[in-house]
Amino acid sequence: MPERADATHTGSAAGGGTPGERPVGAGLSDRDRALLALERRAWPGPGAKERAVRERLGITPTRYYQLLNALLDDPRALAHDPVTVNRLRRVRDARRGRR
Repeated sequence: MPERADATHTGSAAGGGTPGERPVGAGLSDRDRALLALERRAWPGPGAKERAVRERLGITPTRYYQLLNALLDDPRALAHDPVTVNRLRRVRDARRGRR
């Protein structure tokens, strides 16, 4: 059986590896990058974003927000899109403070 060279292992988004092996943001899955891209946009009116979530990602808006919330705590997301992630963290923290 051939030996695996760990230095060349590219793995999945959840895969291992040491810091510095991948470019910044490379550890995010396509879905994670799509979530952040949707949040980066401005939406024209009510319902447009939810429609886009269903059409582009094929998931419900509820699942979208669950995934997005978890993604905000991922350091790879912060490295990939710090402006969007920090904005969403501020919004989340403000909502938690009002509860």
